[in-house]
Amino acid sequence: DIKHTLIALRQAHDLGLLGKNILGTGTDFDIDIVRGAGAFVCGEETAMIRSIEGYMGEPRQRPPYPIDRGIGGRPTCINNVETLANVPVIISRGADEYAKVGVPGNTGTKIFSLVGKIRNTGLVEVPLGTRISEVVYDIGGGSPGKARIKALQTGGPSGGCIPASMFDLPIDYDSLTRVGSIMGSGGMIVMDENTCMVDVAKYFMSFLKDESCGKCFTCRKGTQRMYEILDDITKGQATMEHLDLLEELALVVQDTTMCGLGQTASNPVLSTLKYFRDEYERHILQKKCDAFVCKELVGAPCATACPLGTEAWRYVAHIARGEMESAYMSIREPNPLPSVCARVCHHPCETRCTVGTTGNKPVAIRQLKRFITDTVDPSVYKPERAAGKAGMAKTAVVGAGPAGLSAAHYLSLMGYRVSVFEADGEPGGMLVSCIPSYRLPREVLRKEIDLLIDDNVTLKCGSALGRDFSIDDLFEDGFEAVFVAIGANKSRGLGISGEDIEGAYPAMKFLREFNLEGTNLARGHVGVIGGGNSAVDSARVALRQQGVKSVTIIYRRGREEMPAFDEEIEAAVQEGVKLETLVSPVGLLSEDGSLTGIECVRNQLGEVDSSGRRRPVPVEGTEFELPLDTLVVAIGEEVNSEAMSNMGIDIGSGGRLLVGEGTFVTNREGVFAGGDVVTGPNTVVDAIAAGKAAAAMMDKYLRGEPLQQVYAPRLPEFYLEPVEVSPEEAAQSVRVEAPAVSPEDRKKSFCEVEMTVSEEDAICEARRCLRCDLEFTKIEEEVECPSAGGNTE
Repeated sequence: DIKHTLIALRQAHDLGLLGKNILGTGTDFDIDIVRGAGAFVCGEETAMIRSIEGYMGEPRQRPPYPIDRGIGGRPTCINNVETLANVPVIISRGADEYAKVGVPGNTGTKIFSLVGKIRNTGLVEVPLGTRISEVVYDIGGGSPGKARIKALQTGGPSGGCIPASMFDLPIDYDSLTRVGSIMGSGGMIVMDENTCMVDVAKYFMSFLKDESCGKCFTCRKGTQRMYEILDDITKGQATMEHLDLLEELALVVQDTTMCGLGQTASNPVLSTLKYFRDEYERHILQKKCDAFVCKELVGAPCATACPLGTEAWRYVAHIARGEMESAYMSIREPNPLPSVCARVCHHPCETRCTVGTTGNKPVAIRQLKRFITDTVDPSVYKPERAAGKAGMAKTAVVGAGPAGLSAAHYLSLMGYRVSVFEADGEPGGMLVSCIPSYRLPREVLRKEIDLLIDDNVTLKCGSALGRDFSIDDLFEDGFEAVFVAIGANKSRGLGISGEDIEGAYPAMKFLREFNLEGTNLARGHVGVIGGGNSAVDSARVALRQQGVKSVTIIYRRGREEMPAFDEEIEAAVQEGVKLETLVSPVGLLSEDGSLTGIECVRNQLGEVDSSGRRRPVPVEGTEFELPLDTLVVAIGEEVNSEAMSNMGIDIGSGGRLLVGEGTFVTNREGVFAGGDVVTGPNTVVDAIAAGKAAAAMMDKYLRGEPLQQVYAPRLPEFYLEPVEVSPEEAAQSVRVEAPAVSPEDRKKSFCEVEMTVSEEDAICEARRCLRCDLEFTKIEEEVECPSAGGNTE
């Protein structure tokens, strides 16, 4: 009855169980109890009272609060259903028992609607004080795909966005408020790497500006102006001054509005500015949306995803039209190593292909590139060469890997004389020393490199920086600019004793010995530690060497967390490579100085670490021994920059050279650097892109121009008539699969595994493209004008 309800509420109030919703302290018992029940009154609620009374529904200043003077001037209790739902629990179990749930000052449970990029969605009830990570990863199951979880938005449209790095935060009213969010209605939206935080702020601000009643000028106009600025940012039309204005506006709206809507409306903006400011700056300065959401900055996703800016849609469209030479031209113009990329590129274009978001598999863009580069004579491409510079300036490129070769090629096209210094006996860098020939045939690689060595380029192999020459020597020899691209070819060690015994090898040594010298280091039972591409390459190479009985990859996390390409992992398994996942090495076993095995421990996945993946935690009592004759350690690579430490160039963590963002210039005058030596181990196409961009910066430097990168959205500009595809054909089309040598035939052969698709299959696959470019290109129509005598305009 009412009496018992009031007693229970009084107990709850006195113990602070409902304290976060209390709006004040009154002397009247009944009014105080109403306060204790958790009335959180905002502008909409006072407007509702006015409407009930027959007046225009608009908010009013407080005090007085509705609990003092509400409908008809009498105390009015305005509570949400969830607050009142706690009353029966307090009555039935008692206040002391209720107080045991949650944390001091924030007791009881809270129901959340867990949605977004999460494996398990639905309503979740947890005690207040539960950590965000427990809700997202333990209850929600984490990310449903490989994209890492990036942020959590709580509290509905007026809530804030909390980054994944802060998921240890307890969920309570105080903690959420401190980090710029609110409890609100109990909404929880999980966001991953495919979510643009600027777009999120824009979305919520679009809702909030329409919700403003208009009584407060700062709320009415402030939310509108914030939305307009956010819209300009997503379109690439804003400046850094707009970012300062956005923040200032958000603070003014927060401080000067009357009701809860206006006071919290700035949360989406302020929280994303605080924790994801780099995304705002990339939108403004680099005209780039990393999540591929802001279409005015993205254009055709496949083209924007390519580090080289290759218009994939364009050569796919040419293939669909049967224009194979035109397709080759559009591939080769931005990419000096198209045949290489057609085989070993990690194809980010396919990851962003719109077809892949429709429930179908993405267009096989890399396979189409392979078809073109294998069937079209590369001589059809005749690049334009600058005149008047040859002989004027000498440039040096240190390292003939993908970054160095790319830089040398574009410097040559600009007219500069280029000398390329390579420590190994032949050019190619990691392409020749580490990527196996069954993935990248040596004849294909050498043919493509030969096309880049022209009259302006001099190649000097067997000449290593630090051993045969220094940076000072290059300047003394008359070189006016130097590009350092020596890669990252030093394997990281396990950090356990005995890893230098006979039979244990770093992955880089293991692969280089075979690829460059033809030396077989693997024998008997082989173990490979690691889960990246180097580990998978090492395992598949070992499997092909004579005298090998078995090959096992040992990885500390699960297969889903392996960073290697999925297709490479699957190919390794098909060939007979075993996977021992959730296993960590503890020590090496040896006899008479030779490896006999490895001691391991089984793991279970624990808390999420800084990489966004669950941390492997050893399980006590699960130690076991794995007999081995050969061990390859492939847990990552570092830059071997010891030779450069005395050459006046700043070196950062992992031995990486420090350069200016977007300029590739080091701290030393005239010295540039790019590729893996700057980024650490990275992809082939990223290295090529770095060399290409560095060449442009070196040209600016030699011309005496400011070293400044000019950014613009990569929007399609060329209109290409699409082919007609019937609904029946579209419904029946499936992604083409390239023919491949059977696992049984290939596992003892270094012949190329994957073959080229047929022309018929290539055209059929190209017709699956949705042609995202057409949204951005203008169609020029010819319209007959009768008054002009049949002329068209």
